[in-house]
Amino acid sequence: MGPHPAVAEIRRAVRLSLADVPKGALVLAACSGGADSLALAACLAFTAPRQGLRAGLLTVDHGLQEGSRERAEEVVRLGAELGLEPAEALTVAVGTEGGPEAAARDARYDGLTLGAKRLGASAVLLGHTRDDQAETVLLRLARGSGTRSLAGMPAAWGVYRRPLLGIGRETTRAACEALGLAPWDDPHNTDPAYTRVRVRHDVLPVIERALGPGVTEALARTAALCRDDADALDEWADEVYAEVRGIGEGLTVKGLESLPAAVRRRVIQRAALAAGANASALAAVHIEQVDRLVTEWRGQRLVELPGGVGVVRRYGTLIFASTPT
Repeated sequence: MGPHPAVAEIRRAVRLSLADVPKGALVLAACSGGADSLALAACLAFTAPRQGLRAGLLTVDHGLQEGSRERAEEVVRLGAELGLEPAEALTVAVGTEGGPEAAARDARYDGLTLGAKRLGASAVLLGHTRDDQAETVLLRLARGSGTRSLAGMPAAWGVYRRPLLGIGRETTRAACEALGLAPWDDPHNTDPAYTRVRVRHDVLPVIERALGPGVTEALARTAALCRDDADALDEWADEVYAEVRGIGEGLTVKGLESLPAAVRRRVIQRAALAAGANASALAAVHIEQVDRLVTEWRGQRLVELPGGVGVVRRYGTLIFASTPT
């Protein structure tokens, strides 16, 4: 008999995700001990050697819960039992910027990135599933985000890869059961103090009851479609940005006027970031204010952007500077 269907599905997803990784390279699974990342780690341990790859594991101890160190050590032991080598626990310091969820995420990625670089890994696999993708789209939709944000989490980004974005959470749990693995359920995943938890347990079930099943899959498909659109618009904006650059970080108004709004605002965003605007605080409302200097010019004064950057229109040019004159 072959493997359980859930196990086979995850192994196939891992195999496809690693198809372009050169033989002999090290691939790491980022594993918290939860069902998603545990199933991913086990399937990586099976798949990697058959593709001529080395496989290891990293787990992150955020130090936010009692017993977190012991759990991290348990994940490392389990990784070694699965044949993942190296298997290491990373201890990170979680700050406060952006709130607890964002701070923990930032600390986790910082730790994983440093760990992957130190070990010389070619890829780090993350256990985000189709359900995580749907939740991400809903969260960003509620914030009034644009196409790029609604594109959700990419399947590949730098050293990171997400093989399970097309696979539901129920599949990872079934795979763990079939493989005899006992996942750890993080109590934070049921704590309504976290926005994502409320979306998962309150919002999505209500939507599915009202609209019928399949909402999660539809939201994940929406993310994929938005990503295709956003990639095309970003490529166009990159070309235009190179063409309309004026003196310093300026943009020529004439080169912007005839552009579709979606492209023009992307070009403005690029100029703002290049001038030193704060990327995490730069919002659509700021870009729209700068856009009005092109589309609704009535002699407006300085537009202030996060990060101490100001924008003025002078002599047919949008000038981005810390202290515009």
